[in-house]
Order: sequence, then structure tokens, then C-alpha cells
Amino acid sequence: MDRITAAEVFVDVARSGSFTATAERLAMSRPMVTRYVEAMERWFGVRLLHRTTRKVTLTSSGEQCINEIEAWLAATQLLVSRVKPSDQLTDAIRIATSMSFGHAQLMAAVSEFMALHPKVTIDVDLQDSAADLVSNRIDLAIRIAADPDPSLIGKPIAKCRSVMVASQAYLDKMPLISTPDDLISHQCLNHTSFERQLWHLSRDGEHRSVSLTTRLTANEATVLLEAALCGVGISLLPTYLANKAIKQGQLVEVLPQWQANDMTIYALYSSRKFLSPTVRALIDFLSDYFKNHQWD
Repeated sequence: MDRITAAEVFVDVARSGSFTATAERLAMSRPMVTRYVEAMERWFGVRLLHRTTRKVTLTSSGEQCINEIEAWLAATQLLVSRVKPSDQLTDAIRIATSMSFGHAQLMAAVSEFMALHPKVTIDVDLQDSAADLVSNRIDLAIRIAADPDPSLIGKPIAKCRSVMVASQAYLDKMPLISTPDDLISHQCLNHTSFERQLWHLSRDGEHRSVSLTTRLTANEATVLLEAALCGVGISLLPTYLANKAIKQGQLVEVLPQWQANDMTIYALYSSRKFLSPTVRALIDFLSDYFKNHQWD
């Protein structure tokens, strides 16, 4: 039995904590996953996993060897990448990103990458919260943040600027907005990840923190975009998502001279995991792609 595949299956089960989840992720039957794990245990001569009806965990022997097994797998991948042409990347990558960025920007970039590397397969996990990359078997997370999780390492791939927007129908029925303080009398649509109900705005070195009157909050920017289009209120949205609606006249920029703090879009991966050549190639591709496809 292929020991490299057996090692990959063992590591996946150890990280996912489930034979069934590994079988689904690796597109093999559950009995085959079991046989690969048993082959690893015969190879090492010890039990590597505790199995119960509710969960799977590493034994003490498994704990001792899993990092070395991952390092061995990394070395084999690196060796293959050195002799294989770069256009023959074949790995499967699991990417985590928000629905808004995935829909508005990432899929166009990923489609070009897949066209360049037809043997690469990609699984996109849409989530707007910072997931545990290891336990969720995420190879790469695309995250927008001022300060990324210090336990992760990664590369900035683009800047994220935000704009305040509303529909003209909403603005026509509400008081005129000429200063940030006027926002207090308006209905604002807020992202639940924002610190309290505040928008921090600046103009030519002048800074304001506006306390919001909020009737609707959401944990996904796509929902806030739709609410603004429906005339519910004023939303602070990333330009990568809002620019199309602004250009089409569906939304109007509010107080354009006042800017929210810019954030950075990062390609993040766990420092505990080996960065495969395919993931590294995707990170470099995304960095170059977004330099040449600006949405501002």
C-alpha cells in the first residue's frame, strides 16, 4: 500500500478527528480510509489513533510522530515540485473566504489560476469569521483585517478601502448629510464585526468617531449591500463590493470626502502546516492578479 497516501490519510484523520470527514474530503470510501490508517499503524508497530463512536484522537505515540510525518510529507512534496514543471501542479486546495469577496473578486482570479493549472482542484469554503485553519483543513484563508491573527502567517495581496453608500430613494426622504455628525439622525447598516456601533472617519488629518443609530446589522457585507439597494439606510461597504452599484447609479456615495480606515486583504495560512508549491503558486498569482485588477 502506498505509504505516502497512507501518511496523508492519517494526518487528515488526525486533524479532522473523523474518518467520515476525511473520506469525504479525499473522495475515498470510509473503509479505504480505515485501511490506510491501519497500514500506518502496522508500519510504525503502534496504535496511532484512539477510536470511539463519538470522536477520533491521537494516542501518545501519534502525538509524538505526527509532526515528523507532516515534515516527511512536506519533503516529498518539495522534491516532486523541484522536478515537476510549474505548469503541472496537481494539488487540491481548500480556500476560506467571505461570501462578499469570493463573489465579487476572488472567483474571477481563481478561474484564471485554474485555467493556467488544469490539474489543480479548488474547494471554496464561504465563511465571514476567522476559522481555525488546522481543524477545518483550510489550506489558505483570504481575510480582510487591520491586524491579522498573529498565530498565522501570510502575505498582503491587496488594499481594502470602504465607502459610505445609500440609495438615492433613501437619501431623498431623509435629512441632508453634510458632516459626519449628521449620520446620527440616519439609519445606518452595520457589520457585526465592527467595534461597537461606531464608524471611524477621517479627512485631511481630522478624525471623527460617529455613534450610529442602527436598525440592521449583519455578519456578511453582501447582505448590507442588498439592504442599501433596498433603501433601508446607509452602509459602510468595501469598494470591491460597492463600486459596481455606484457606477451603475444604484447607490450614491455619502460624504465622499470622509474616509474610513483602510484595511489589508491577506492570504493567510497556518504556520503549523507546510506551504505546498500549489498554495505558494496561488498566493503569488493572487498578489500579481490584484495588482493588475484594481477595483478602486
